[in-house]
Amino acid sequence: MSWLPKKTVLVPTDFSEPSADAVHTALELVECGADVHVLHVLQPIEHNAPEVLFGDLDDDTRRDKAGQFLADFLKRHGINGVTRIIRIGDPGLAVAEYAAENNADLIVIPSHGHHGLRRILLGSVAERIIRHAECPTLILRRKDHD
Repeated sequence: MSWLPKKTVLVPTDFSEPSADAVHTALELVECGADVHVLHVLQPIEHNAPEVLFGDLDDDTRRDKAGQFLADFLKRHGINGVTRIIRIGDPGLAVAEYAAENNADLIVIPSHGHHGLRRILLGSVAERIIRHAECPTLILRRKDHD
């Protein structure tokens, strides 16, 4: 089995700069940009949240807005031709599930995104993905490490 090129590389994104770097890294590992699947996972909303109770927010609306934000994010970073996906659920589990469903060869993820303290060894989502994903996971080191 060769290391390159990969057929399906999954990159979870939280719209942070490190996740944009992860997409660029993934693009180096495939022959075709469409083989890179960029996934954003929305947290489930509470059914008693005011936005839900007053009818201003539902999952379809959230998916549509997140999808547009993902498209804008990728365009802003000069990324095109990738496969874009929006899911709702627990981010770590949803990434592992998507990877299994689509026979991903590799998951590429930064060690930290928007959340968490800088000094924690590994981001909580990245750690959860490692625990649950069946395919190899490439964790990218932060560029701003000390």
